[in-house]
Amino acid sequence: MTTPPERATRRMPGWAKAVSAVVVVPALLFAGVALAVLPGIKDLFGTETHDRSGPALLKSIQDLSRYDAASGNFQVVVDLEKDSKYLPDAIRGTRTLYVGAGTVDAYVDLGRLGDKDVTVDGDRTSATLRLPHARLGRPALDADHSYAVSKKRGLLDRLGDLFSDNPNSEQAVQRLAVKHIADAAKDSGLTARAEANTTGMLEGLLTSLGFKEVHVTYGP
Repeated sequence: MTTPPERATRRMPGWAKAVSAVVVVPALLFAGVALAVLPGIKDLFGTETHDRSGPALLKSIQDLSRYDAASGNFQVVVDLEKDSKYLPDAIRGTRTLYVGAGTVDAYVDLGRLGDKDVTVDGDRTSATLRLPHARLGRPALDADHSYAVSKKRGLLDRLGDLFSDNPNSEQAVQRLAVKHIADAAKDSGLTARAEANTTGMLEGLLTSLGFKEVHVTYGP
């Protein structure tokens, strides 16, 4: 009885491997771009979000001696574009349209008051106070009401996002939004409103304590 001859093992020739690599790699890149571009495709895989952050730690405590007398709400539309000198925007470049909403507080630093800044007459019926001018606090960006309206990225930028996690992608437009809000607050008359509110607060407080005349001035 004769044994059947063993079948020869076929190996893929080198040219076939090269062709397969040329076909498979672009296909994978295209699939990655589709996941990044087309909305809703990632949801097909049932992605979930888990918050495993640790507890917040108290780093320091500061005693505040300022009176927050006014607060302004601002909104700005930031249009930031970055392009390449030698490549078209479709290949390399980004443009982000971002709506930034935030608040700026105006305050009077009562901690700077000295003995010479408060004068009370002998019968305690008249008081004169000299306060420092109101100042603007740092703009606080409202994350719940700030959002990107649109993001346009070139092909190379999209491919780069597939292989790297860039947490600073929106920091540039956020910094610009904060800057524009701070500039708007300077021209809004917010400090004058804070000084008027502080004067009204002190007049009401000292009048309730028995003073009949209250004079409040502001200086450097």
